[in-house]
Amino acid sequence: MMFQKKIFQKSILSGFSVQGVALLHSYLIKYFERFFSLMAWLVSLRCAFVKRFGRSSLLVTRLTFPHRYLIKYCRSAFFLMALLVSLTRYFDKCFGRSSFLMVRLAFLRPYFIKHRFEKSVFLTVCFVFPALLMNEASFAQSAKARTAVATGTRAGILRAAVTKVDITPETPKMLLGYAARQSTGIHDRIYHRIVALDDGVTQFFLVSTDICVISPSEYDHVAGMLQKQLGINPLNFWWTLTHTHSAPEVGVPGLPEAFMGDRYKHEVDTAYTRQVEQSLIQGIIEARNQLAPARMGIGWGFSQANINRRAWDIDGKASGGMNPDGPVDRRIGLIRLDKEDGSPLALIANYAIHGTVLGPDNLQISADVQGVVSEYVQEKIGVPMLFINGAAGNMAPIYSVYPNPRAGHLGQFRVLLGDKILDAYKKIAAETDTVKLFTGALTIETPRKSKLVNWPKDLANYTRAMPSGVNMVKLPVRFLKINEDLAVWSAPLELFCEISNNIRTRSPFPYTFYFGYTNGWLGYLATEKEWAHGGYEVETVSPYTITVEKDFTEPIVGYLHGEMKSAKPITPAAPEKTKKKMRKGA
Repeated sequence: MMFQKKIFQKSILSGFSVQGVALLHSYLIKYFERFFSLMAWLVSLRCAFVKRFGRSSLLVTRLTFPHRYLIKYCRSAFFLMALLVSLTRYFDKCFGRSSFLMVRLAFLRPYFIKHRFEKSVFLTVCFVFPALLMNEASFAQSAKARTAVATGTRAGILRAAVTKVDITPETPKMLLGYAARQSTGIHDRIYHRIVALDDGVTQFFLVSTDICVISPSEYDHVAGMLQKQLGINPLNFWWTLTHTHSAPEVGVPGLPEAFMGDRYKHEVDTAYTRQVEQSLIQGIIEARNQLAPARMGIGWGFSQANINRRAWDIDGKASGGMNPDGPVDRRIGLIRLDKEDGSPLALIANYAIHGTVLGPDNLQISADVQGVVSEYVQEKIGVPMLFINGAAGNMAPIYSVYPNPRAGHLGQFRVLLGDKILDAYKKIAAETDTVKLFTGALTIETPRKSKLVNWPKDLANYTRAMPSGVNMVKLPVRFLKINEDLAVWSAPLELFCEISNNIRTRSPFPYTFYFGYTNGWLGYLATEKEWAHGGYEVETVSPYTITVEKDFTEPIVGYLHGEMKSAKPITPAAPEKTKKKMRKGA
Protein backbone atom coordinates (compact mmCIF):
# COMPACT_ATOMS: atom_id res chain seq x y z
CA MET A 1 0.00 0.00 0.00
CA MET A 2 2.93 2.35 0.57
CA PHE A 3 3.80 2.01 -3.12
CA GLN A 4 0.23 2.84 -4.11
CA LYS A 5 0.37 5.90 -1.85
CA LYS A 6 3.49 7.16 -3.61
CA ILE A 7 1.83 6.76 -6.98
CA PHE A 8 -1.17 8.76 -5.84
CA GLN A 9 1.01 11.48 -4.33
CA LYS A 10 3.02 11.88 -7.53
CA SER A 11 -0.07 12.03 -9.71
CA ILE A 12 -1.81 14.50 -7.42
CA LEU A 13 1.22 16.78 -7.20
CA SER A 14 1.22 16.97 -10.97
CA GLY A 15 -2.25 18.59 -10.86
CA PHE A 16 -4.88 18.28 -13.53
CA SER A 17 -2.28 18.08 -16.29
CA VAL A 18 -1.72 15.74 -19.17
CA GLN A 19 1.59 14.84 -17.57
CA GLY A 20 -0.25 13.78 -14.43
CA VAL A 21 -2.48 11.42 -16.35
CA ALA A 22 0.51 10.05 -18.25
CA LEU A 23 2.43 9.46 -15.01
CA LEU A 24 -0.45 7.66 -13.34
CA HIS A 25 -1.15 5.69 -16.49
CA SER A 26 2.47 4.57 -16.87
CA TYR A 27 2.68 3.39 -13.25
CA LEU A 28 -0.58 1.50 -13.51
CA ILE A 29 0.41 -0.28 -16.69
CA LYS A 30 3.94 -1.05 -15.50
CA TYR A 31 3.11 -2.46 -12.07
CA PHE A 32 -0.53 -3.52 -12.03
CA GLU A 33 -1.64 -4.52 -15.51
CA ARG A 34 -1.35 -8.27 -14.96
CA PHE A 35 -3.17 -8.06 -11.64
CA PHE A 36 -5.94 -6.07 -13.28
CA SER A 37 -6.27 -8.58 -16.08
CA LEU A 38 -6.36 -11.50 -13.63
CA MET A 39 -8.87 -9.73 -11.41
CA ALA A 40 -11.12 -8.82 -14.33
CA TRP A 41 -10.89 -12.35 -15.72
CA LEU A 42 -11.75 -13.95 -12.37
CA VAL A 43 -14.68 -11.61 -11.78
CA SER A 44 -16.02 -12.12 -15.27
CA LEU A 45 -15.59 -15.90 -15.05
CA ARG A 46 -17.23 -16.09 -11.63
CA CYS A 47 -20.20 -13.98 -12.81
CA ALA A 48 -20.59 -16.18 -15.86
CA PHE A 49 -20.55 -19.37 -13.76
CA VAL A 50 -23.02 -17.95 -11.26
CA LYS A 51 -25.38 -17.07 -14.07
CA ARG A 52 -24.93 -20.41 -15.81
CA PHE A 53 -24.69 -22.91 -12.89
CA GLY A 54 -25.90 -21.06 -9.79
CA ARG A 55 -24.14 -19.39 -6.89
CA SER A 56 -23.55 -22.65 -4.98
CA SER A 57 -22.04 -24.63 -7.85
CA LEU A 58 -18.64 -26.29 -7.49
CA LEU A 59 -17.01 -24.11 -10.16
CA VAL A 60 -18.10 -20.94 -8.37
CA THR A 61 -16.85 -22.30 -5.06
CA ARG A 62 -13.44 -23.09 -6.55
CA LEU A 63 -13.13 -19.49 -7.76
CA THR A 64 -13.93 -18.11 -4.33
CA PHE A 65 -10.46 -18.56 -2.81
CA PRO A 66 -8.40 -16.61 -5.37
CA HIS A 67 -11.21 -14.08 -5.69
CA ARG A 68 -11.35 -13.45 -1.92
CA TYR A 69 -7.56 -13.38 -1.75
CA LEU A 70 -7.39 -10.56 -4.25
CA ILE A 71 -10.24 -8.72 -2.59
CA LYS A 72 -8.64 -9.07 0.86
CA TYR A 73 -5.33 -7.52 -0.15
CA CYS A 74 -6.30 -5.22 -2.98
CA ARG A 75 -9.95 -4.41 -2.28
CA SER A 76 -11.49 -1.63 -4.25
CA ALA A 77 -8.16 -0.02 -5.18
CA PHE A 78 -7.65 -2.71 -7.81
CA PHE A 79 -11.12 -2.20 -9.14
CA LEU A 80 -10.80 1.56 -9.38
CA MET A 81 -7.38 1.43 -10.99
CA ALA A 82 -8.62 -1.15 -13.47
CA LEU A 83 -11.45 1.20 -14.40
CA LEU A 84 -9.04 4.08 -14.90
CA VAL A 85 -6.75 2.03 -17.13
CA SER A 86 -9.65 0.67 -19.15
CA LEU A 87 -11.15 4.12 -19.60
CA THR A 88 -7.81 5.63 -20.55
CA ARG A 89 -7.18 2.95 -23.15
CA TYR A 90 -10.71 3.32 -24.52
CA PHE A 91 -10.46 7.09 -24.90
CA ASP A 92 -6.93 6.82 -26.31
CA LYS A 93 -8.16 4.45 -28.99
CA CYS A 94 -11.30 6.42 -29.87
CA PHE A 95 -10.31 10.04 -29.50
CA GLY A 96 -6.52 10.34 -29.34
CA ARG A 97 -3.93 10.47 -26.58
CA SER A 98 -4.17 14.26 -26.18
CA SER A 99 -7.95 14.56 -26.44
CA PHE A 100 -10.03 16.28 -23.80
CA LEU A 101 -11.47 12.90 -22.79
CA MET A 102 -8.01 11.62 -21.91
CA VAL A 103 -7.09 14.73 -19.96
CA ARG A 104 -10.36 14.91 -18.10
CA LEU A 105 -9.90 11.49 -16.52
CA ALA A 106 -7.78 13.44 -14.07
CA PHE A 107 -10.93 14.77 -12.40
CA LEU A 108 -11.19 11.44 -10.54
CA ARG A 109 -7.87 11.94 -8.76
CA PRO A 110 -8.94 14.18 -5.87
CA TYR A 111 -11.34 11.47 -4.73
CA PHE A 112 -8.38 9.23 -3.88
CA ILE A 113 -7.51 11.63 -1.08
CA LYS A 114 -10.81 13.23 -0.14
CA HIS A 115 -12.84 10.01 -0.02
CA ARG A 116 -12.33 6.36 0.80
CA PHE A 117 -11.67 3.95 -2.02
CA GLU A 118 -15.20 2.58 -1.67
CA LYS A 119 -16.71 6.01 -2.31
CA SER A 120 -14.40 6.47 -5.28
CA VAL A 121 -15.64 3.22 -6.75
CA PHE A 122 -19.22 4.34 -6.24
CA LEU A 123 -18.60 7.68 -7.96
CA THR A 124 -16.79 6.01 -10.83
CA VAL A 125 -19.58 3.52 -11.47
CA CYS A 126 -22.28 6.17 -11.12
CA PHE A 127 -20.76 8.89 -13.27
CA VAL A 128 -18.06 7.53 -15.59
CA PHE A 129 -19.85 4.51 -17.03
CA PRO A 130 -23.02 6.46 -17.93
CA ALA A 131 -20.80 9.01 -19.64
CA LEU A 132 -19.58 6.31 -22.02
CA LEU A 133 -23.09 6.08 -23.40
CA MET A 134 -23.00 9.72 -24.47
CA ASN A 135 -21.91 10.63 -27.99
CA GLU A 136 -18.37 11.84 -28.52
CA ALA A 137 -19.17 15.50 -29.06
CA SER A 138 -21.42 15.96 -26.02
CA PHE A 139 -19.07 13.98 -23.77
CA ALA A 140 -16.06 16.02 -24.85
CA GLN A 141 -17.93 19.27 -24.23
CA SER A 142 -19.36 18.25 -20.87
CA ALA A 143 -16.01 16.92 -19.71
CA LYS A 144 -14.36 20.17 -20.63
CA ALA A 145 -17.04 22.14 -18.86
CA ARG A 146 -16.49 20.16 -15.65
CA THR A 147 -12.81 20.94 -15.60
CA ALA A 148 -12.65 24.44 -17.06
CA VAL A 149 -11.31 25.81 -13.77
CA ALA A 150 -8.71 23.05 -13.47
CA THR A 151 -7.31 23.82 -16.93
CA GLY A 152 -7.04 27.53 -16.33
CA THR A 153 -9.99 28.56 -18.55
CA ARG A 154 -13.37 29.98 -17.69
CA ALA A 155 -16.42 28.88 -19.60
CA GLY A 156 -17.91 31.70 -21.67
CA ILE A 157 -14.70 33.75 -21.72
CA LEU A 158 -13.12 33.87 -25.19
CA ARG A 159 -9.59 32.76 -25.86
CA ALA A 160 -8.16 32.97 -29.37
CA ALA A 161 -4.95 32.60 -31.35
CA VAL A 162 -3.74 32.88 -34.92
CA THR A 163 -0.88 31.22 -36.79
CA LYS A 164 0.45 31.56 -40.31
CA VAL A 165 2.41 28.77 -42.00
CA ASP A 166 4.25 29.10 -45.33
CA ILE A 167 3.44 26.25 -47.74
CA THR A 168 5.12 27.66 -50.85
CA PRO A 169 6.97 24.88 -52.71
CA GLU A 170 10.51 25.59 -53.81
CA THR A 171 10.33 23.28 -56.84
CA PRO A 172 8.00 23.35 -59.89
CA LYS A 173 4.51 21.99 -59.22
CA MET A 174 1.41 21.23 -61.25
CA LEU A 175 -1.00 24.13 -60.88
CA LEU A 176 -4.73 23.64 -60.40
CA GLY A 177 -7.48 25.78 -61.89
CA TYR A 178 -7.17 25.61 -65.65
CA ALA A 179 -5.71 23.03 -68.04
CA ALA A 180 -2.75 21.01 -66.72
CA ARG A 181 0.32 23.23 -66.44
CA GLN A 182 3.51 23.32 -64.38
CA SER A 183 4.82 26.30 -62.44
CA THR A 184 8.04 28.01 -63.48
CA GLY A 185 8.46 30.41 -60.57
CA ILE A 186 6.90 32.21 -57.61
CA HIS A 187 5.15 35.57 -57.77
CA ASP A 188 3.95 35.63 -54.14
CA ARG A 189 4.02 33.06 -51.38
CA ILE A 190 1.09 30.92 -50.26
CA TYR A 191 0.06 30.07 -46.69
CA HIS A 192 -2.13 28.30 -44.19
CA ARG A 193 -3.70 30.94 -41.96
CA ILE A 194 -5.29 29.44 -38.86
CA VAL A 195 -7.53 30.90 -36.17
CA ALA A 196 -8.33 28.97 -32.99
CA LEU A 197 -11.32 29.94 -30.83
CA ASP A 198 -12.05 28.61 -27.34
CA ASP A 199 -15.06 29.55 -25.19
CA GLY A 200 -14.01 27.34 -22.27
CA VAL A 201 -16.20 24.49 -23.49
CA THR A 202 -15.66 24.23 -27.25
CA GLN A 203 -12.47 24.68 -29.26
CA PHE A 204 -12.99 25.62 -32.92
CA PHE A 205 -10.31 25.75 -35.63
CA LEU A 206 -10.73 27.69 -38.88
CA VAL A 207 -8.11 27.24 -41.60
CA SER A 208 -7.78 29.35 -44.75
CA THR A 209 -5.36 27.90 -47.30
CA ASP A 210 -4.12 29.50 -50.53
CA ILE A 211 -5.00 26.65 -52.88
CA CYS A 212 -7.80 26.09 -55.39
CA VAL A 213 -9.80 23.03 -54.34
CA ILE A 214 -9.34 19.69 -52.60
CA SER A 215 -11.38 16.52 -52.62
CA PRO A 216 -13.64 15.98 -49.58
CA SER A 217 -11.72 12.76 -49.05
CA GLU A 218 -8.57 14.84 -48.47
CA TYR A 219 -10.40 16.86 -45.83
CA ASP A 220 -11.65 13.63 -44.23
CA HIS A 221 -8.08 12.30 -44.13
CA VAL A 222 -6.70 15.40 -42.38
CA ALA A 223 -9.70 15.63 -40.06
CA GLY A 224 -9.12 12.00 -39.09
CA MET A 225 -5.48 12.71 -38.27
CA LEU A 226 -6.46 15.71 -36.15
CA GLN A 227 -9.00 13.66 -34.26
CA LYS A 228 -6.55 10.83 -33.64
CA GLN A 229 -3.55 12.96 -32.75
CA LEU A 230 -5.15 15.95 -31.04
CA GLY A 231 -8.65 14.82 -30.11
CA ILE A 232 -10.29 17.50 -32.29
CA ASN A 233 -13.85 16.70 -33.29
CA PRO A 234 -14.15 17.09 -37.11
CA LEU A 235 -17.25 19.17 -36.47
CA ASN A 236 -14.95 21.83 -35.00
CA PHE A 237 -12.37 21.82 -37.80
CA TRP A 238 -13.18 23.78 -40.97
CA TRP A 239 -10.67 23.83 -43.82
CA THR A 240 -11.52 26.61 -46.27
CA LEU A 241 -9.72 27.33 -49.53
CA THR A 242 -9.23 30.77 -51.06
CA HIS A 243 -9.71 29.31 -54.58
CA THR A 244 -6.65 30.80 -56.25
CA HIS A 245 -6.13 29.26 -59.70
CA SER A 246 -2.36 29.66 -59.50
CA ALA A 247 -1.42 27.31 -56.67
CA PRO A 248 -0.31 23.65 -56.64
CA GLU A 249 -2.58 20.62 -56.57
CA VAL A 250 -3.04 18.92 -53.19
CA GLY A 251 -4.22 15.32 -52.83
CA VAL A 252 -6.27 13.23 -55.24
CA PRO A 253 -8.32 15.12 -57.85
CA GLY A 254 -11.72 14.02 -56.59
CA LEU A 255 -14.77 15.17 -58.52
CA PRO A 256 -12.94 17.43 -61.04
CA GLU A 257 -11.40 14.32 -62.57
CA ALA A 258 -14.91 13.04 -63.40
CA PHE A 259 -15.64 16.26 -65.31
CA MET A 260 -12.24 17.07 -66.82
CA GLY A 261 -10.17 13.90 -66.79
CA ASP A 262 -7.71 15.20 -69.39
CA ARG A 263 -6.32 17.62 -66.78
CA TYR A 264 -5.25 14.81 -64.45
CA LYS A 265 -3.11 12.43 -66.47
CA HIS A 266 -0.11 13.01 -64.19
CA GLU A 267 0.64 11.39 -60.83
CA VAL A 268 -0.57 12.84 -57.54
CA ASP A 269 2.19 14.80 -55.80
CA THR A 270 2.17 12.86 -52.54
CA ALA A 271 5.27 14.58 -51.15
CA TYR A 272 3.79 18.07 -51.43
CA THR A 273 0.45 16.81 -50.16
CA ARG A 274 2.16 15.47 -47.02
CA GLN A 275 3.93 18.82 -46.59
CA VAL A 276 0.63 20.68 -46.71
CA GLU A 277 -1.02 18.24 -44.31
CA GLN A 278 1.75 18.21 -41.74
CA SER A 279 2.18 21.99 -41.80
CA LEU A 280 -1.56 22.39 -41.22
CA ILE A 281 -1.49 20.04 -38.23
CA GLN A 282 1.57 21.78 -36.81
CA GLY A 283 -0.10 25.15 -37.28
CA ILE A 284 -3.15 23.99 -35.35
CA ILE A 285 -0.93 22.69 -32.54
CA GLU A 286 0.81 26.07 -32.35
CA ALA A 287 -2.50 27.93 -32.37
CA ARG A 288 -3.89 25.75 -29.59
CA ASN A 289 -0.76 26.30 -27.49
CA GLN A 290 -0.98 30.08 -27.98
CA LEU A 291 -4.62 30.50 -26.93
CA ALA A 292 -4.99 33.63 -24.82
CA PRO A 293 -7.81 35.88 -23.60
CA ALA A 294 -9.34 37.82 -26.48
CA ARG A 295 -12.23 40.03 -27.52
CA MET A 296 -14.49 39.77 -30.56
CA GLY A 297 -16.51 42.07 -32.77
CA ILE A 298 -18.43 41.55 -36.01
CA GLY A 299 -19.51 43.81 -38.85
CA TRP A 300 -20.19 44.38 -42.51
CA GLY A 301 -18.19 46.01 -45.26
CA PHE A 302 -18.85 46.64 -48.94
CA SER A 303 -16.69 46.36 -52.07
CA GLN A 304 -17.35 46.44 -55.80
CA ALA A 305 -14.26 44.40 -56.64
CA ASN A 306 -16.37 41.55 -58.08
CA ILE A 307 -18.82 41.16 -60.95
CA ASN A 308 -21.19 38.50 -62.24
CA ARG A 309 -19.24 36.39 -64.72
CA ARG A 310 -22.08 34.69 -66.62
CA ALA A 311 -22.51 36.80 -69.75
CA TRP A 312 -25.67 36.12 -71.80
CA ASP A 313 -25.79 36.21 -75.57
CA ILE A 314 -28.85 37.04 -77.70
CA ASP A 315 -29.84 33.38 -77.71
CA GLY A 316 -29.84 33.34 -73.90
CA LYS A 317 -26.79 31.08 -73.72
CA ALA A 318 -24.39 31.87 -70.87
CA SER A 319 -20.63 31.91 -71.26
CA GLY A 320 -17.63 33.15 -69.32
CA GLY A 321 -17.39 36.92 -69.37
CA MET A 322 -18.86 39.89 -67.51
CA ASN A 323 -22.49 40.59 -66.74
CA PRO A 324 -22.83 43.98 -64.99
CA ASP A 325 -26.60 43.42 -64.72
CA GLY A 326 -26.33 39.99 -63.15
CA PRO A 327 -26.79 39.10 -59.47
CA VAL A 328 -23.88 39.90 -57.15
CA ASP A 329 -22.92 39.71 -53.50
CA ARG A 330 -20.70 42.62 -52.54
CA ARG A 331 -20.95 42.42 -48.79
CA ILE A 332 -17.82 41.78 -46.73
CA GLY A 333 -18.45 39.83 -43.54
CA LEU A 334 -15.91 40.62 -40.84
CA ILE A 335 -14.93 38.99 -37.55
CA ARG A 336 -12.45 41.09 -35.62
CA LEU A 337 -10.32 39.51 -32.89
CA ASP A 338 -8.37 41.65 -30.45
CA LYS A 339 -6.14 40.76 -27.54
CA GLU A 340 -7.26 41.39 -23.98
CA ASP A 341 -5.51 44.78 -23.98
CA GLY A 342 -7.32 45.89 -27.14
CA SER A 343 -4.43 45.44 -29.57
CA PRO A 344 -5.16 43.51 -32.81
CA LEU A 345 -4.96 39.72 -32.84
CA ALA A 346 -6.47 38.63 -36.18
CA LEU A 347 -9.11 39.48 -38.75
CA ILE A 348 -11.43 37.17 -40.69
CA ALA A 349 -12.83 38.62 -43.94
CA ASN A 350 -15.53 36.83 -45.94
CA TYR A 351 -16.02 37.97 -49.56
CA ALA A 352 -17.17 36.22 -52.73
CA ILE A 353 -14.65 36.45 -55.58
CA HIS A 354 -12.99 33.97 -57.90
CA GLY A 355 -9.21 33.71 -57.68
CA THR A 356 -8.84 34.29 -61.42
CA VAL A 357 -7.14 37.64 -61.95
CA LEU A 358 -4.33 35.47 -63.30
CA GLY A 359 -5.32 33.26 -66.22
CA PRO A 360 -4.07 30.01 -67.75
CA ASP A 361 -1.03 31.69 -69.33
CA ASN A 362 0.37 32.56 -65.92
CA LEU A 363 2.86 29.94 -64.71
CA GLN A 364 3.96 31.62 -61.49
CA ILE A 365 2.69 30.41 -58.13
CA SER A 366 0.41 33.06 -56.65
CA ALA A 367 -2.36 33.40 -54.08
CA ASP A 368 -4.03 35.77 -56.59
CA VAL A 369 -6.35 38.53 -55.39
CA GLN A 370 -7.10 36.79 -52.07
CA GLY A 371 -3.44 36.54 -51.12
CA VAL A 372 -2.51 40.04 -52.26
CA VAL A 373 -5.37 41.53 -50.24
CA SER A 374 -4.57 39.39 -47.16
CA GLU A 375 -0.94 40.49 -47.16
CA TYR A 376 -1.88 44.15 -47.67
CA VAL A 377 -4.32 44.15 -44.75
CA GLN A 378 -1.76 42.40 -42.53
CA GLU A 379 0.79 45.07 -43.43
CA LYS A 380 -1.65 47.76 -42.31
CA ILE A 381 -3.00 46.23 -39.06
CA GLY A 382 0.04 44.17 -38.08
CA VAL A 383 -1.68 40.77 -37.70
CA PRO A 384 -2.77 38.04 -40.14
CA MET A 385 -6.04 38.24 -42.04
CA LEU A 386 -7.87 35.07 -43.06
CA PHE A 387 -9.54 35.50 -46.44
CA ILE A 388 -12.63 33.27 -46.51
CA ASN A 389 -14.26 33.02 -49.92
CA GLY A 390 -18.02 33.15 -50.21
CA ALA A 391 -20.56 32.14 -52.84
CA ALA A 392 -18.22 32.81 -55.74
CA GLY A 393 -19.65 30.34 -58.25
CA ASN A 394 -20.72 33.21 -60.49
CA MET A 395 -18.52 35.95 -59.02
CA ALA A 396 -15.38 37.05 -60.90
CA PRO A 397 -12.87 39.79 -60.09
CA ILE A 398 -13.43 42.88 -62.23
CA TYR A 399 -10.09 42.11 -63.90
CA SER A 400 -10.05 38.46 -64.93
CA VAL A 401 -7.82 35.85 -66.62
CA TYR A 402 -4.83 38.02 -67.47
CA PRO A 403 -1.45 36.50 -68.44
CA ASN A 404 0.53 38.18 -65.64
CA PRO A 405 -0.02 40.27 -62.49
CA ARG A 406 0.82 43.57 -64.14
CA ALA A 407 -1.59 43.07 -67.01
CA GLY A 408 -4.29 41.96 -64.56
CA HIS A 409 -3.90 45.03 -62.32
CA LEU A 410 -3.48 42.64 -59.40
CA GLY A 411 -2.06 45.34 -57.14
CA GLN A 412 -5.15 47.51 -57.58
CA PHE A 413 -7.19 45.08 -55.51
CA ARG A 414 -5.37 46.42 -52.47
CA VAL A 415 -7.50 49.53 -53.00
CA LEU A 416 -10.60 47.94 -54.54
CA LEU A 417 -11.00 45.37 -51.76
CA GLY A 418 -8.21 45.78 -49.21
CA ASP A 419 -9.01 49.38 -48.28
CA LYS A 420 -12.72 48.56 -48.06
CA ILE A 421 -11.92 45.81 -45.56
CA LEU A 422 -9.78 48.21 -43.55
CA ASP A 423 -12.52 50.87 -43.53
CA ALA A 424 -15.07 48.39 -42.19
CA TYR A 425 -12.55 46.95 -39.72
CA LYS A 426 -12.00 50.36 -38.12
CA LYS A 427 -15.74 50.74 -37.51
CA ILE A 428 -15.99 47.53 -35.49
CA ALA A 429 -15.64 47.81 -31.75
CA ALA A 430 -14.36 44.51 -30.36
CA GLU A 431 -16.41 44.90 -27.19
CA THR A 432 -17.07 41.38 -25.94
CA ASP A 433 -14.92 38.77 -24.28
CA THR A 434 -18.00 36.70 -23.44
CA VAL A 435 -18.52 34.19 -26.24
CA LYS A 436 -20.45 30.96 -26.61
CA LEU A 437 -19.78 28.69 -29.58
CA PHE A 438 -22.13 26.10 -31.03
CA THR A 439 -21.32 23.85 -33.99
CA GLY A 440 -23.70 21.69 -35.97
CA ALA A 441 -23.96 19.68 -39.18
CA LEU A 442 -26.54 18.71 -41.75
CA THR A 443 -26.34 16.28 -44.67
CA ILE A 444 -28.53 17.20 -47.62
CA GLU A 445 -29.34 14.66 -50.31
CA THR A 446 -30.23 15.71 -53.84
CA PRO A 447 -30.39 13.75 -57.14
CA ARG A 448 -27.23 13.31 -59.17
CA LYS A 449 -27.11 13.85 -62.92
CA SER A 450 -27.95 10.57 -64.61
CA LYS A 451 -25.11 10.95 -67.11
CA LEU A 452 -22.51 11.27 -64.33
CA VAL A 453 -21.68 7.59 -64.00
CA ASN A 454 -17.94 7.72 -63.25
CA TRP A 455 -18.27 8.90 -59.64
CA PRO A 456 -14.79 8.94 -58.02
CA LYS A 457 -14.01 6.01 -55.73
CA ASP A 458 -12.59 8.26 -53.03
CA LEU A 459 -16.03 9.92 -52.74
CA ALA A 460 -18.02 6.77 -52.03
CA ASN A 461 -19.24 8.31 -48.77
CA TYR A 462 -20.75 11.24 -50.66
CA THR A 463 -23.25 9.39 -52.81
CA ARG A 464 -26.06 6.89 -52.30
CA ALA A 465 -28.14 4.75 -54.63
CA MET A 466 -31.90 4.82 -54.06
CA PRO A 467 -34.02 1.66 -54.46
CA SER A 468 -35.51 3.34 -57.53
CA GLY A 469 -32.08 3.41 -59.14
CA VAL A 470 -31.60 7.17 -58.76
CA ASN A 471 -28.17 8.16 -57.43
CA MET A 472 -28.08 10.86 -54.78
CA VAL A 473 -25.31 13.29 -53.84
CA LYS A 474 -24.79 13.65 -50.08
CA LEU A 475 -23.87 17.27 -49.36
CA PRO A 476 -22.33 17.98 -45.94
CA VAL A 477 -23.20 21.42 -44.54
CA ARG A 478 -21.60 22.78 -41.37
CA PHE A 479 -22.85 25.45 -38.98
CA LEU A 480 -21.21 27.71 -36.40
CA LYS A 481 -23.13 29.98 -34.05
CA ILE A 482 -21.34 32.67 -32.05
CA ASN A 483 -23.57 33.99 -29.29
CA GLU A 484 -26.97 35.02 -30.66
CA ASP A 485 -25.50 37.47 -33.17
CA LEU A 486 -23.68 35.47 -35.81
CA ALA A 487 -24.49 32.32 -37.76
CA VAL A 488 -21.93 30.92 -40.18
CA TRP A 489 -22.71 28.07 -42.54
CA SER A 490 -20.36 26.36 -44.97
CA ALA A 491 -20.38 23.79 -47.76
CA PRO A 492 -17.87 22.18 -50.16
CA LEU A 493 -19.32 24.03 -53.14
CA GLU A 494 -18.98 26.72 -55.75
CA LEU A 495 -22.33 28.22 -54.88
CA PHE A 496 -24.16 30.86 -56.92
CA CYS A 497 -24.47 34.06 -54.90
CA GLU A 498 -28.27 34.30 -55.27
CA ILE A 499 -28.64 31.25 -53.03
CA SER A 500 -26.47 32.56 -50.20
CA ASN A 501 -28.15 35.99 -50.52
CA ASN A 502 -31.55 34.33 -50.17
CA ILE A 503 -30.51 32.32 -47.13
CA ARG A 504 -28.98 35.40 -45.49
CA THR A 505 -32.20 37.35 -46.04
CA ARG A 506 -34.30 34.58 -44.50
CA SER A 507 -31.92 33.93 -41.59
CA PRO A 508 -33.13 34.83 -38.08
CA PHE A 509 -29.65 36.07 -37.11
CA PRO A 510 -28.44 39.69 -37.40
CA TYR A 511 -25.31 38.44 -39.16
CA THR A 512 -25.21 35.39 -41.42
CA PHE A 513 -22.00 34.49 -43.30
CA TYR A 514 -21.47 31.78 -45.91
CA PHE A 515 -18.00 30.20 -46.10
CA GLY A 516 -17.55 28.56 -49.50
CA TYR A 517 -14.96 26.02 -50.68
CA THR A 518 -14.99 24.49 -47.19
CA ASN A 519 -13.97 20.91 -46.40
CA GLY A 520 -13.62 19.90 -50.04
CA TRP A 521 -15.24 20.51 -53.42
CA LEU A 522 -18.40 18.91 -54.80
CA GLY A 523 -18.91 21.07 -57.87
CA TYR A 524 -20.99 24.10 -58.83
CA LEU A 525 -24.48 24.60 -57.46
CA ALA A 526 -26.58 26.94 -59.59
CA THR A 527 -30.06 28.41 -59.22
CA GLU A 528 -33.01 26.88 -61.01
CA LYS A 529 -33.29 30.00 -63.18
CA GLU A 530 -29.72 29.64 -64.47
CA TRP A 531 -30.36 26.15 -65.80
CA ALA A 532 -32.21 27.65 -68.73
CA HIS A 533 -29.04 29.50 -69.76
CA GLY A 534 -26.73 26.49 -69.56
CA GLY A 535 -23.02 27.22 -69.70
CA TYR A 536 -19.89 25.83 -68.06
CA GLU A 537 -21.12 26.04 -64.45
CA VAL A 538 -24.34 24.15 -65.21
CA GLU A 539 -23.43 21.76 -68.00
CA THR A 540 -19.79 20.85 -67.33
CA VAL A 541 -18.83 21.03 -63.67
CA SER A 542 -22.06 20.43 -61.74
CA PRO A 543 -23.17 16.95 -60.61
CA TYR A 544 -26.68 18.16 -59.73
CA THR A 545 -30.11 18.45 -61.35
CA ILE A 546 -32.49 21.38 -61.77
CA THR A 547 -34.15 20.66 -58.39
CA VAL A 548 -30.99 21.24 -56.40
CA GLU A 549 -31.65 24.87 -55.39
CA LYS A 550 -34.84 23.97 -53.53
CA ASP A 551 -33.41 20.72 -52.16
CA PHE A 552 -30.47 22.67 -50.79
CA THR A 553 -31.98 25.96 -49.60
CA GLU A 554 -34.98 24.88 -47.57
CA PRO A 555 -33.17 22.49 -45.17
CA ILE A 556 -30.54 25.15 -44.43
CA VAL A 557 -33.11 27.84 -43.69
CA GLY A 558 -34.96 25.34 -41.52
CA TYR A 559 -31.79 24.46 -39.62
CA LEU A 560 -31.00 28.13 -38.97
CA HIS A 561 -34.50 28.76 -37.60
CA GLY A 562 -34.61 25.47 -35.71
CA GLU A 563 -31.47 23.86 -34.30
CA MET A 564 -29.26 26.94 -34.61
CA LYS A 565 -31.71 29.40 -33.10
CA SER A 566 -32.72 27.13 -30.25
CA ALA A 567 -29.27 25.69 -29.52
CA LYS A 568 -28.14 26.34 -25.98
CA PRO A 569 -24.39 25.81 -25.51
CA ILE A 570 -23.18 24.20 -22.28
CA THR A 571 -23.20 26.99 -19.72
CA PRO A 572 -21.32 26.39 -16.46
CA ALA A 573 -21.20 29.03 -13.75
CA ALA A 574 -21.29 32.57 -15.09
CA PRO A 575 -17.91 34.32 -15.33
CA GLU A 576 -16.98 36.98 -12.85
CA LYS A 577 -16.86 39.73 -15.43
CA THR A 578 -20.05 41.54 -16.33
CA LYS A 579 -21.33 40.24 -19.62
CA LYS A 580 -21.38 42.76 -22.42
CA LYS A 581 -23.41 42.70 -25.59
CA MET A 582 -21.57 42.47 -28.87
CA ARG A 583 -21.45 45.85 -30.55
CA LYS A 584 -22.36 45.65 -34.20
CA GLY A 585 -20.19 47.37 -36.77
CA ALA A 586 -21.33 49.37 -39.75
